[in-house]
Amino acid sequence: MTAAESIAATEFQIEGIAESSILSYFQTLNAGEFPATAALFADDGVMYPPFESGIVGPSAIATYLQQEAENIQAFPRQGTAETLENGHIQVQVIGKAQTSWCGVNVKWLFTLNQQQQILSTNIKLLASPQELLSLRRED
Repeated sequence: MTAAESIAATEFQIEGIAESSILSYFQTLNAGEFPATAALFADDGVMYPPFESGIVGPSAIATYLQQEAENIQAFPRQGTAETLENGHIQVQVIGKAQTSWCGVNVKWLFTLNQQQQILSTNIKLLASPQELLSLRRED
């Protein structure tokens, strides 16, 4: 664990989650430190945002977050973690994401390798189709 991960892990808590990389993910995301968020991913790590194709690698993830995640605040409430047969850790976190124009319930599903690097994260909006349609921005 790096010094930054250690600091983030002690400042940010999610009920049921002790994995420092997950705590650091939300801490850096909320602080707008997108290169630091992306650095938590393995070299071939993939982020699957809602309504998007997979974004592969820390550089591409950092670029995506700079373009799309400005002013987003994540409010993770609780989570669970389990070790899979291959030694990877699967972490599920439930919470809310808030933008300047809406708030929605979210489920984040992470897979970590044994070095605590993020191999993948799937970000799913927990809303009905009608609620999702009402979230569309008017241009």
